[in-house]
Amino acid sequence: MKNHLFSQNPPGLNFVTIGGGNGLSTLLSGLKKFVAASETESIWLKNLSAIVAVSDNGGSSGRLRDELQMPPPGDIRNCMVALSEDSHLLSKLFRHRFGGDGDLGGHNFGNLFLAAMSEITGDFAEAVKLSSEILASKGHIYPATLADVQLKAELSDGSFVFGETNISKVGSSIRRLRLEPEDCHPLPEALIAIDEADVITIGPGSLFTSLLPPILVRGVARAIAESAASKIFISNLMTQPGETNGFSAKKHLEIIREYAPEIDFDFVIVNNRPISPAQTEIYALEGAEQIGVRNSISPNTIEGAEIVYGNLLDDGEKVRHHSEKLAQVVLLRALQQSRKLLI
Repeated sequence: MKNHLFSQNPPGLNFVTIGGGNGLSTLLSGLKKFVAASETESIWLKNLSAIVAVSDNGGSSGRLRDELQMPPPGDIRNCMVALSEDSHLLSKLFRHRFGGDGDLGGHNFGNLFLAAMSEITGDFAEAVKLSSEILASKGHIYPATLADVQLKAELSDGSFVFGETNISKVGSSIRRLRLEPEDCHPLPEALIAIDEADVITIGPGSLFTSLLPPILVRGVARAIAESAASKIFISNLMTQPGETNGFSAKKHLEIIREYAPEIDFDFVIVNNRPISPAQTEIYALEGAEQIGVRNSISPNTIEGAEIVYGNLLDDGEKVRHHSEKLAQVVLLRALQQSRKLLI
């Protein structure tokens, strides 16, 4: 695929992705195919880094977080698997989830592996690094912070909701989202990656529980704003019931700008392929609707950023981004922008 995407070898780019959940791992899965396997291979991406949300408090991650006082490993694990070689047995092992009703029931092997490695090294960031090496991950993964952060949301009626699991059900009525403690700091390596980046992407992912938490870590939004990188926002495909009901692509970006007004995006990536009638019906029963295609937005810009449309849908039953299509659209725009800046 690399040989057909570009007619000439582009300069190697330092690429930083920010977010969490399935959206970030899908993007990474597509981008890893453009990371050179060796110094002699044509380079599309010189470095690929992910800065990942660590505010999850549900499922296996939440149980390990409460029991072992460690950052939630779930989104980190998903990113490691996404960046690993798919043919490796270890990547399949890291995806394995135990069944049954016992203490292991519901736990993911990759989460348990990260927990064990974290206890051995005494350092969660080092555990992530070593685990990524074991999986032969084609990139760098940084927790957004090593602090024990929880999400706190003030609702429109003045009440408060704590924890990602609860907030994901009431997002459309959120007045203000915060991290507790607010004075949490990112890894220095993450700030260096942002400073040296040629491209920074935010999204796709859950707006209030995957995209905003890393940006709210002290110093991250400012670092993104001050970076010379091209900034790209990737819109979700669907609204999320209880979190972004009725939100358009523009509304998503407006919320990001509300929390980080210093960040100016250059591009917004939006899918323009309609989902099937069957998918529309199924998702409507859950209270979700498609973003972009059926929402009225400006034909040229959103909040000053150029809109880039593309057919980004996977062909499965669930509405998901196609990892390679998404990576190609993002990379093409990033490389075009990079060449303009060099002229």
